[in-house]
Amino acid sequence: MPRTLLFAALHGWLALVVVAVPAGAQNARLDTALARLVADNFADTAAAVEEIARSGAPQAADLIQAIADRRLGFDTGDKAVYFRDANGKLLVAATSKPAEKTPAELTIVRLNNRVRSAVQAALGGLDLMSPDPAKRLAAASTVLKSRNAEVLPVLQAALARESDAQIRSVMQTASASIVLLAAKSSDPERLAAIETLRQRSDQGALSTLRALPGDGSLEVREAADRAIRSIEQSLMIWAQVQNLWYGLSLGSVLLLAAIGLAITFGVMGVINMAHGEMVMLGAYTTFMVQEVIRTSAPAMFGWSLAISIPLAFFVAAAVGIAIERGIIRFLYGRPLETLLATWGVSLVLQQLVRSLFGPTNREVGTPAFMTGAFEVGGLTITWNRLYIILFAAAIFVSLLLALKHTRLGLHMRAVTQNRRMAGSMGIPTGKVDALTFGLGSGIAGLAGVALSQIDNVSPNLGQSYIIDSFLVVVLGGVGNLWGTLVGALTLGIANKLLEPWAGAVLGKIVLLVAVIVFIQKRPRGMFALKGRAVEA
Repeated sequence: MPRTLLFAALHGWLALVVVAVPAGAQNARLDTALARLVADNFADTAAAVEEIARSGAPQAADLIQAIADRRLGFDTGDKAVYFRDANGKLLVAATSKPAEKTPAELTIVRLNNRVRSAVQAALGGLDLMSPDPAKRLAAASTVLKSRNAEVLPVLQAALARESDAQIRSVMQTASASIVLLAAKSSDPERLAAIETLRQRSDQGALSTLRALPGDGSLEVREAADRAIRSIEQSLMIWAQVQNLWYGLSLGSVLLLAAIGLAITFGVMGVINMAHGEMVMLGAYTTFMVQEVIRTSAPAMFGWSLAISIPLAFFVAAAVGIAIERGIIRFLYGRPLETLLATWGVSLVLQQLVRSLFGPTNREVGTPAFMTGAFEVGGLTITWNRLYIILFAAAIFVSLLLALKHTRLGLHMRAVTQNRRMAGSMGIPTGKVDALTFGLGSGIAGLAGVALSQIDNVSPNLGQSYIIDSFLVVVLGGVGNLWGTLVGALTLGIANKLLEPWAGAVLGKIVLLVAVIVFIQKRPRGMFALKGRAVEA
């Protein structure tokens, strides 16, 4: 009997013997397998792995894993077999009990590709029958990637008893992939496998269909071609949806970075080149909070971002108010001097951070609830990006409510529409300017908290977003929050849709040219402010 058929037959028995072999038979089969290991021959070792898996012994998985990890060997004197557990304790292979004596010389069972293949197949088969759903899912995913025909019998046996929908779907796809590529499969079996893979509609299914052997009938090849075209069309659609999601994610990041700038630029008319450094300060505040928590209260690490949010806001706001009171208020009406002064401030802040924290990137951890991803159809959504989108939306709504329903918001809107008239009505424009600059800087600090989860925290963090932030503000309309939202989402989505065919650099250039052309047609942006002072 050929080796492949022998392995298939052995794996086919595995599903039944794990639960049905009597204890006496288990011991007898295990003893026979261990005797093969002592022969120290690769062929005997591979066969022993199969027999250990088929024995149904409770320690079968541990023994096979020990072979893979080179933790199993035999005494050269009495030929008894031993293995070491994960803690390094020496156990008797036949009983899994601690060894009463230490062997004089332990010969480790050797491995080659044939033995490793047998070990992988046996472990996969055992895990497919595991009571732990996570192990079954991992084993099914491994079989799906390897498409090992030798595991097919045990895979089909596991599929027959599987009740979990997700695991069952992976097992069905793995089984279909193996059947499709097996030379001995009949046309009806291959047609059923093709339909299963077509319904899966992912890249793995497409790769399997493209690897179809050329010995299939015309009907099988035509069915495979139709399935390939269907999957390619589905993947193309999902790729565009994925790009839209990436664009929405990038747009939320741009909104966080630009919304504070929209306030200061709109109310005060100040071109603040240090706005990016407010973002950087927020990110480094998050880093400092996590450092304190790591050393003082590690159990509270999951709350690090919640603690960082108010602290980052107040740190950035305080620095912003200091900049406005100490420098900018003396330069109103002199835009060039203001631009140069804030650029100088940005250089000072960058060098200060380099001196305190060093020039290298700093590690900011991600809480457990923001790690991982989930899938919706063919769309992969990461939790950290989803939370950042929700965070940006919450900040936007909170800012809208603050501008419409607070005294400061009323004064800000009045100063934006007509500064001289607002001053003549008793509104302290100087105080409004300071608080506005502080509010915009504080929101930039909040952006730093979010960006610390998806970008490198370094002294140059803010410089990566300052130009895009100005583009968002100018495109949307200076001082208009809704315009900032639309501008951020427009630039984010357009950038991600352009990247696949133009590349990241050329895509940005095309986008910049498009914004310049748009501003030529609409100098006040998409949502221009209204008012007599503005119109004048």
